[in-house]
Amino acid sequence: METEFTPLASFGGGLLIGAAAVLLMALHGRILGATGILGGLFRLSDLSDWALRAALVAGMAAGPLVYLLATGTAPELGQPVPAWAVALGGLIVGLGVSYGGGCTSGHGVCGIARFSRRSVVATICFMASAVLTVFVLRHVV
Repeated sequence: METEFTPLASFGGGLLIGAAAVLLMALHGRILGATGILGGLFRLSDLSDWALRAALVAGMAAGPLVYLLATGTAPELGQPVPAWAVALGGLIVGLGVSYGGGCTSGHGVCGIARFSRRSVVATICFMASAVLTVFVLRHVV
């Protein structure tokens, strides 16, 4: 399994995520925690809140369409693992988000920017488990 090195695309993506986090905080006073936003779509108690969440999720999902319009070619959306592994990984991440009180965007982007000690610890745990997982999958399994 080979990983592509895409520094410019990665840098551009990081800038967009950072800009989205800053704009959401500046305009709505909200933290951009992607899993919290997605989870809130299942609560229909506040329709204006739901509309904001739906717009954010739609914007995240529209990335491939924007890429197609900008370049004229569709992005490659394949993954090097079977669908069951993606589903299992999603369940594990969902559990981690529940226990960790947030996701990488909420803690890693917004929490660290707010100097939250809890977010720094959570991000260190995310990154350490990611490094360990990649090491085990690439060099042990």
